Amino acid sequence: MRSLPVLLAVAVAATVAGSIAIVGRIHDPERNWRGRAAERLVYGVPWGSVVVIVFVLCVYLFVQSGFEDFDDPVTIPFRTWSYFYPLGMVTAPFSHAGPGHLLGNLAGTVVVAPIAEYAWGHYPDGRDRHQAASWWTDPRVRAFAVFPLAVIGIGLMTSLFALGPVIGFSGVVFALAGFAIVHYPIVTIVATLGVQGVVQRLYYALQEPIRIYTVEPSPPTAPWWAGIAIQAHALGLFLGFVLGIVLLERRDTRPDPFRLWLAVLLFGFSKGLWAIYWFGADDSFVLFQGPGVAIVSVLALVVTLAIAGPENSLVPSRLERLFPGRRRPFGGSDDDARQSVRRPLELVGAGDGDGAIRARIGRIEAIASGTQQRDRESSLRSALTGQGVAFLAVVGVLAILVGVAIPPNFLVVEDATASSDAAVQIDDYTVEYVEGVPNGLVNGIGIEAFESDEGLESSGVIVASEQRAVWFEAVSTQRLAFTGEETVYVGGPGWREAVHVERTGWEPVGNETVYQVWLWKGDTDRRLAYESNDSRAEVRVAGRNVTIGSEDGEFVLAVDPSGIGADSTAPFPDENESTSVGGLLFERQNETVYAAADGTRVAVASEETYNGY
Repeated sequence: MRSLPVLLAVAVAATVAGSIAIVGRIHDPERNWRGRAAERLVYGVPWGSVVVIVFVLCVYLFVQSGFEDFDDPVTIPFRTWSYFYPLGMVTAPFSHAGPGHLLGNLAGTVVVAPIAEYAWGHYPDGRDRHQAASWWTDPRVRAFAVFPLAVIGIGLMTSLFALGPVIGFSGVVFALAGFAIVHYPIVTIVATLGVQGVVQRLYYALQEPIRIYTVEPSPPTAPWWAGIAIQAHALGLFLGFVLGIVLLERRDTRPDPFRLWLAVLLFGFSKGLWAIYWFGADDSFVLFQGPGVAIVSVLALVVTLAIAGPENSLVPSRLERLFPGRRRPFGGSDDDARQSVRRPLELVGAGDGDGAIRARIGRIEAIASGTQQRDRESSLRSALTGQGVAFLAVVGVLAILVGVAIPPNFLVVEDATASSDAAVQIDDYTVEYVEGVPNGLVNGIGIEAFESDEGLESSGVIVASEQRAVWFEAVSTQRLAFTGEETVYVGGPGWREAVHVERTGWEPVGNETVYQVWLWKGDTDRRLAYESNDSRAEVRVAGRNVTIGSEDGEFVLAVDPSGIGADSTAPFPDENESTSVGGLLFERQNETVYAAADGTRVAVASEETYNGY
């Protein structure tokens, strides 16, 4: 039975490979795909994409300590916390929050990076494929160094101008997709909407051919779109658009306008770029769905116009006098005018004489013929075409995406001091559990929360570090109430330290739970980090109220009013034990505590249960 998953994985791989082989056999294109690839790539292989994928994987395994624990890498120090924390800015675009995050971005890289690399090419246009004019044009250098370094540079750009503590390679994937879309719209959209899903599903099928799912409750989580770094994705996408448009202009090529518009529109909608949101009060989120859809639609049109829009001038004819155009100083044609100037000047500076004389002659000739003026007019006119204005709009969007991120990235954590002695201190990190404190990540960036006059508050396990400009709600109160225990990892390049969190509690009948939160690191003793308020059960026994509380890390029972000669407060009885408090007898059976008096016996509290993994 142990060999069955292996056999099934082999069968899946063989089926897919056989399908590809058969289709390749019956398909008879004009040119073999290997031949097409070899025209622009060294041996037809996107070596730069391979290098980038290996680099990102190595960061996850060795910098984030994913090799030690692939499912739980260190993530907190590798986010874009602030310009005052360079390590996070440098590592964030190549780090990931977990295996699913990593594999999703690597799958995206696998499908779009080769298209972008093919569009750019290892062989510069117009040069000998086998002889490089310089190191820059050497195909091997372009394949193994220039392209990977360019991708790393794009990653640093998306990191420096990302809004909030972003982590992940997705900004670069979007930049590669934007670059690829403007060159090969249909191929790119098919790859991102179809092939990427196939690659991911194939990986999971090979890893686990048969998987058994059990229906179980899930912890409270934010909506899927609230976990997406929309600004970072849009930043990468428009950076790719600008770079792609520049290369198209340089090579004087254009894609089909309809295909381009359709590809940009489908990509924007499918990748959730319409999901513009902000934080609301009480763990709520505000989604600007309508405006987001409209913005994506407009931007698809603007990008299309920037590449394939009309090239005629937008200047009305009545304003043409502001652009005098070409003057004919001698009453003849431009060619005649140039010739009339050139002939006498050639007599003065004929041959290969002094370079300074030639330069002066060239300048006099340019002034006489009006070429400098026409060049300035031509540049201004080209910028005022429909295509030029649309391109400026694309650049403007990119500038806005960059600008909104700069002020927040200058913020620092002014105070990371623990609020209690129970906090865990590891190197420069402070880990503690608190409730109802101002959110140090959102408050202070200049935008007030919706439906809240006091800003956003956070409750849960907070990790802070002044040295790293870190303030992070690592585990929310709601999640801890669901799982019961969590582990938070802090550290740096190549090292990690675990902080364990545990919640225990009792729920009075009909009222809120009374709970305790404990913290500890490694093998050290547990520390009581938090005790909630008392809570009264909604039942009365023999005319008495029962209240559940927590004192110095111990759950207690309180009876009001107390019985004659009896203590009104006592610790919870051990399992299958009993205790008397205020004239009531409390019995604990398994996970329930019962109160008895005068022949009456009722349940007053039950132990909190969790659905942790």
